[in-house]
Amino acid sequence: MSELRDYRVNPGSKVKLKGVATKDDGGLDEDEGRRQFAKLKVRLPELQRKLYAEGKQALLVVLQAMDTGGKDSTIRSVFTGFNPVGCRIVNYKAPNETELHHDFLWRIHQNTPRQGDVTVFNRSHYEDVLIVRVKGLAPEKLWKKRYEHINNFERLLYDEGTRVVKFFLHISKRYQKERLLKRLKEPAKHWKFNPDDLGERKRWAQYQKAYEEALSRCSTKHAPWYVIPAETRWYRDLVVARVLVETLESMAPKFPAATFDPAKIVIE
Repeated sequence: MSELRDYRVNPGSKVKLKGVATKDDGGLDEDEGRRQFAKLKVRLPELQRKLYAEGKQALLVVLQAMDTGGKDSTIRSVFTGFNPVGCRIVNYKAPNETELHHDFLWRIHQNTPRQGDVTVFNRSHYEDVLIVRVKGLAPEKLWKKRYEHINNFERLLYDEGTRVVKFFLHISKRYQKERLLKRLKEPAKHWKFNPDDLGERKRWAQYQKAYEEALSRCSTKHAPWYVIPAETRWYRDLVVARVLVETLESMAPKFPAATFDPAKIVIE
């Protein structure tokens, strides 16, 4: 399998998505990949239990992608098995009236994980330098300042004990067409199809440019971006799970020591 560093955006580097693969298997066959993933699916909940019991650190996972990029299926595949007591999924839609009357990070900060928890953002604060930029929802002089605000925000989280890891699930325009057509052909998936998404598809090049700048300017040592080839789904899930295991193991959560002598406890 490819090294995880192959998918990590180095701080200060310039990302050009056109030259980055959207389909990869890391040199593995699917059966071997799935065997490796099954082992990681056992390890992840073990680490989450320690993180929750310790109650001193937290993990924030950010998922971003173009439409049909697989954010929902990644969440279902990778995070099944986590104890829901200490794991939360936050889905971000367009800001409501109240949120629009605050700074762009206001609704984000209140959803960051408390100590001991894992929180997954399905879309995130990065929408404010993506869709806001592409659709002109805020003046350029305003959204251009947000890269620095985001970096400072994520540094604050890190300094306070929250590890941040971010995944861009990378797909091609051709693959998106295939997935959209599949939604149209399957009645059970019609609810996922929004005709307005076709207008967004016409802005594909603009979104790629916006992602390139966000990835380039906001991948830091304390909050790295990973560009994951997302068209081979079993491999996508394997890479995401490996990154999460590596991240949690580096945090080294531990079960807290007992504050009593278990040998002296008598239960009648």
